[in-house]
Order: sequence, then C-alpha cells, then structure tokens
Amino acid sequence: MKSTISQRLGFAAILALGATSVVNACSVDNDITITFYGFPDNDPPGATTAYNCGERNNIAGGVGTFDDPLTFASAPDEFSSCEVIYLPYLKKYLRFEDSCEQCTTDLNSGKQHVDVWTGSSTVDGGQTQIECENSLTPDAQPIVRQPPEDLPVDFTALSHASHPEICSLLEQPEIFHQHLL
Repeated sequence: MKSTISQRLGFAAILALGATSVVNACSVDNDITITFYGFPDNDPPGATTAYNCGERNNIAGGVGTFDDPLTFASAPDEFSSCEVIYLPYLKKYLRFEDSCEQCTTDLNSGKQHVDVWTGSSTVDGGQTQIECENSLTPDAQPIVRQPPEDLPVDFTALSHASHPEICSLLEQPEIFHQHLL
C-alpha cells in the first residue's frame, strides 16, 4: 500500500514531537552529595569559574531563578557545561559553571557530587562564610535535570559577606523574613 505525502509528513511530525519530548523530559537523580563553596575556598580563591556560560563572563553568581541560576561546580564529565538543574532542597536553579576536585574524586568512586556557590563574587567572606557553607551542607539530596522553568524559587541569599548573620537565620525562615523587614 502506498502512503501519501501527508501521511508520511504526519508520521515524521509525530516522530519529531516524540524525540523532542524525550530530549526535554526532566529526570531526577537521587542521593547526590551537596556541598557549598564560595570566594574564600574556591580554587584559586575568588569568583572565577571554569566555564563561560554567557552574561557572567566566567564569574560565579546568580540568585537561583531559571533565568539567573546559581553557579555550581562538579566533576567535568558529570554534567554538560552550562547545564541547568534544580535543587529542591534549596528551591533554586543551578548552572554547571565550575569544576570541583572533590567532585571528580567522588565521581570516580561512583558518587555524584554538586558544590553550590554561596556569597559574594567580589568580597571574601573568610572563615565566617566557610562555616556558613558547612552549616548548610545536608545529607544526600535529589536534583532535577532538565527542569521545567516554573518550579518554586526561594530568593533567600545563602550567604553574604556584609551580613554574616544571614547564614544562622537561614535555619529559621520565620525569623529571617522578620529580620529583613
């Protein structure tokens, strides 16, 4: 039986739509090691990143929205450079912009690891920031790869050099929000 051109085009369109859905479908990776880093413990210290993802020109930052994701570091082969993920633990979008030596070691032993940027891209928060990063570190968490653009976002800064009390307030959201008023 001969197929018509419109039948062939219809089948091709269905195949193309199916391929698009598969490519754009989000997935969840569980049991990811989540840690935090910033200006004082970046290697070398500062805000320079390994990958240039556009508007920030190799400088770590972001607020955690889909359009302005926070920088994260990981093993170079674990994510595509500039890949955006979502971390439900923080309710923030993250973008793969940097490498992490410990993340590479962990990946080589079969463990996924994401290191999330905190603090300022211009001010070294010193030991106070490192302590904040350590206090934010949770048990293993899930991440969402290829997330939709409309997931909930928490705009709370993870650390700020001029307001070190923010880190301790993050553990008490009701007090944090009153503090900002």
